[in-house]
Amino acid sequence: MKHTETTSSEQPPRQIVLDTETTGLEPAQGHRIIEIGCVELVDRRPTGNDFHQYLQPDREIDPEAIAVHNISNEFLADRPRFADVVEDLMAYLGGAELIIHNAPFDVGFLDAELSRLDGWGPLAQYCGITDSLTMARELHPGQRNNLDALCSRYDIDNSHRDKHGALLDAQLLADVYLAMTGGQELLSLETESEDVAGEPGGIRRLSADRGPLRVVRASETERQAHAARLAAIEQARGRAPVWRSSPATSEDPAG
Repeated sequence: MKHTETTSSEQPPRQIVLDTETTGLEPAQGHRIIEIGCVELVDRRPTGNDFHQYLQPDREIDPEAIAVHNISNEFLADRPRFADVVEDLMAYLGGAELIIHNAPFDVGFLDAELSRLDGWGPLAQYCGITDSLTMARELHPGQRNNLDALCSRYDIDNSHRDKHGALLDAQLLADVYLAMTGGQELLSLETESEDVAGEPGGIRRLSADRGPLRVVRASETERQAHAARLAAIEQARGRAPVWRSSPATSEDPAG
């Protein structure tokens, strides 16, 4: 398990993609969290600073739940309890925007766990919360928007997901969220390299008497792959990419 401190306002935006597995469906009936998986994104890039913990729930797991995640009572027998990890967990989550698929479910369980302990309030006091399921329903109304369906729609490999798992599902959801929200947030040409020849930002101006630049044309195979990728994006988004309507697309790319 890795742990990071709450970020300050001067640091880059920090998002945590979070998922849980539980003993059942209703925290009001005493069901508990048995696994927490989190993936950290900073500036929309995975950092590798993930959080993963199995938990001893002090109750039996419903057979229906075991069929979903394949986590047994015996496997959790010597795991820590939520109270044992709450300080590390909340230090890790604090100040971040949480990305959760069907957020009311996971937040309901986390709030129930926090309410059992002195000194802790609801999760929303410490984090922003974004429901990626609500986002998916707005983007794809009338379609299936569970994690498997979204992985298929956005061409994300989930072939290794035969059972639910909090960390695995958080990793897949991170890929889905970045795909749904357009990949990179900013198209920046800034560079961290030192200034070159007195120009700011590492810019190097080319000589006016340089020779002509070499133009590399796309091969027929590359053009076909590009067309297939555009078709996949159009199918996933439910509408044609804007560049299909651009005048440039009517020109011969090889011309």
